[in-house]
Amino acid sequence: MNSQYPRKPFIARGSNVIRCDDCKLPVVACMCSDTLKSNAACDFWLLMHHDEFYKPTNTGRLIQRTFPSTQCSRWSRLEPTEDLISVLANPRISPCIVFPEAPDYSDRMIKDLSKLPNRPLFIIPDGTWRQARRIFRHSRYLDVLPVIEPTILFDSRYKLRSSGEERHVCTAEVAAALLLQIGDIEAGNALLQNFETFNQRYYESKGRNLNAEEGASKP
Repeated sequence: MNSQYPRKPFIARGSNVIRCDDCKLPVVACMCSDTLKSNAACDFWLLMHHDEFYKPTNTGRLIQRTFPSTQCSRWSRLEPTEDLISVLANPRISPCIVFPEAPDYSDRMIKDLSKLPNRPLFIIPDGTWRQARRIFRHSRYLDVLPVIEPTILFDSRYKLRSSGEERHVCTAEVAAALLLQIGDIEAGNALLQNFETFNQRYYESKGRNLNAEEGASKP
């Protein structure tokens, strides 16, 4: 998995922290030995904005670590990677781009996932909300794909970054919602448990208590 990521140092607040090469958490909070592995009734492809490759708060890595079949490529507006082109042409899968519904592409929306003829491949734009919208809107090679909006039945537990939107969830939560949506409860719960571990370990490494902060923020 590491070879998929560009070798550029993370330069931001926290860049001097010694991190695990795999989970990207501080070494003292490494979750590698506690990460659940699972098989899923679908596959995922992370179309990742280049900024996300360097962020230890990225949650797309949790999808890769939970489901080893997950693939990842760096987003390019004009030049998709050859492996992505190849998988989009594979007649044995049903690729879908994951994004909220809007009127200008309502004809591409899929409401009933059971009608997909083959194993679903969910392509998730991975970045901030603004970056994900850019990936979706400016990748002409994705315009032929059906679009699926995940049904979010839970409040986001992602506290490490804020999108500024109440109902936005992070990449790992999007994948978990899709798994629950297709009825793969075991895989969805495995990912959510890994995500919970990630949140807790990250906060503990900063000397903070996630549950205490959440409790204090409730009326």
